[in-house]
Order: sequence, then C-alpha cells, then structure tokens
Amino acid sequence: MLRFEVSIEDLLRSRFALSPALDLCLLLRSLAGHDRPLPRAWATRLMPAFERLRRESELNAALALQTPQRGPNFVAPPPRGLSQTWADDLAMIRATPLEAARHEFAATATGPLARDPRVREVLDSTDAVSRIAEAMDRAWHELLAPDWPQLRTICERDVVHRVGVIGEHGWATTIESLHPSIAWRAGGIEIGHFRDGTVRLAGDGLLVIPSVFVANIGAHLEDPWPRTLVYRARGTAALWGEQETTPQPDALTALVGRARARLMVALDAPASTSHLARSLAMTPGAVGDHLAILRSAGLLVRARSGRSVLYRRTALGEALVAGSG
Repeated sequence: MLRFEVSIEDLLRSRFALSPALDLCLLLRSLAGHDRPLPRAWATRLMPAFERLRRESELNAALALQTPQRGPNFVAPPPRGLSQTWADDLAMIRATPLEAARHEFAATATGPLARDPRVREVLDSTDAVSRIAEAMDRAWHELLAPDWPQLRTICERDVVHRVGVIGEHGWATTIESLHPSIAWRAGGIEIGHFRDGTVRLAGDGLLVIPSVFVANIGAHLEDPWPRTLVYRARGTAALWGEQETTPQPDALTALVGRARARLMVALDAPASTSHLARSLAMTPGAVGDHLAILRSAGLLVRARSGRSVLYRRTALGEALVAGSG
C-alpha cells in the first residue's frame, strides 16, 4: 500500500491540472499493448495511423522508452495548470537537455524494441531529443488532436465537479471519490494497489490530474514531477460506450417536469448550456431557462471554467436524482 503523508499546508497547495502529453503517452501505451486496450471502435480507427507512424517516423524510439510499469518523464513533462496545451508540453519536451534525456534512456530503454538498430541509432544520436519530440508531435496531430477538444471538455467538467465536492465536503471526500482503492486515513492518502511505501509531500501539495486514458489510478513520485495522482475522469465510460447505470427520471419528472428532469440526469458531470443543448436536442434558450429555475431551487450551481460556464448538481440535486432511480 502506498501512503501520502498530507499536512494542512499540503492541502492548501494542492491543485488540479490537465496534461495533453500524459494522455498522449497513455494512448500510445494502449495502442502498443502496454496498458488497458482501447475500446474496439477507437482501436480500429487509430491503429492504422499508429502503425504507419511507426514506419514513417521515429515513434518507435519514443515507444522503446515505455515499459509496462513506467515511461520517461521528459516526454510527459509536469503540467502547470488547467490551461496546459500540447504546444506548452512540446516546448518543454524540446527543451530537455540531452544528458537528462540520456539518463532516462538508460533507465527505461531496456526492452526488445530498444535493441532495434533503427531505434538504437536515434537514442544514441546527438539530436535524439528533437527527433523524439518530432515523432511525438506527429503522433499528437494524427492520433489525438482531432478528439482532444471533446476529451479536454470531459476533463474540465470533471475538475469542476471535484472542486464543487471540495467546497461542500472537503478534500478527504474528494480524494476518496477518485477511485475505490483510495482511502483517507489518519491524515494521509492510502492507495491499495501500489507497492508499499510512504511519500511525504513536505508542504509542496499534491498535483491531481484527470485523464480519459488512465486505466485505474496512476502516481508520479519522482522529480521533476511534483507528487501526483492521475485518475479516470467522470464521463469516460460514456465516451467509450461502456455500460453505465443511468438513473431513471420518472419520479423526478413528476416533481420538476420532463425537460428539467432530463437536464438533471444529464448533469452526471458538469456541463455548459451549449453542451446540454446539443446532447439533449433542445434549444440553448430553453436549456438556459430551465437551468435558471433549477439553480434558483438550489438543485444546481454554476462555475466558470476557462471560457465556459459549467453547471453541476448540488448535494440536494444529487439526492433527488439518486432517489429517482
């Protein structure tokens, strides 16, 4: 069991962030067979481009650095916040000193792929960092960039939800809600399926990152990353077409009406007026009117996330939806 020792100062400095580079690495790991397989529709769509990139670019050199347990830090640099972009990540990757990259090559490039002559030539070259960065950039644009706006929205909605839970119930409840294997005990965070160990945050806080590709729960425990938890964002199961238990709004319909009941059920994760209008085939004006009524009744609250205003259910709203199933 892994345990993070957490102080009050750590909680004050803890924060959420998004990491395009980390999700790209997790996607590549899944396509390469290192992690949980992608849903069939996504794998069928992405695998041809992935195999072509392995032939046409230096992507195999980047893949050679991924092991079943970990990958190199320099191709997934720690994000600074919720506004992180791929351009930010790529600039940090390209700025990696060659000696630092070679230190990571020695630690991670130990599998059969690393012994391929073409891969070895890249890793041993003086421009290894720029060549790997170029391969990652091509992979981003051909494999992930078309879907990133949707995936980013899922992660942003998740963060709004978690921040709301912090405001209503505190960090302990929020942390425990990230994954069933996480528990808050005696001033610390305990994660069941990691190897035994204790990590002291020492006043630096915890970085918390939602992801659509992480299989369960991930952690970064070594510099240059701050101590980090990576968890599966709410709404990922619906994205993958996995089976989810959706509350039936029959009882709620009798209380608030059919349209408002549909909106309440749809807000299983925070969403904007335009997102709700598209997903429920309603006009934005009608959605806005219903949201205003539900908000005045104490069933919803709203918060700004970047350029969007996202709505989420309050504790009362959650209770009403849960009781309607």
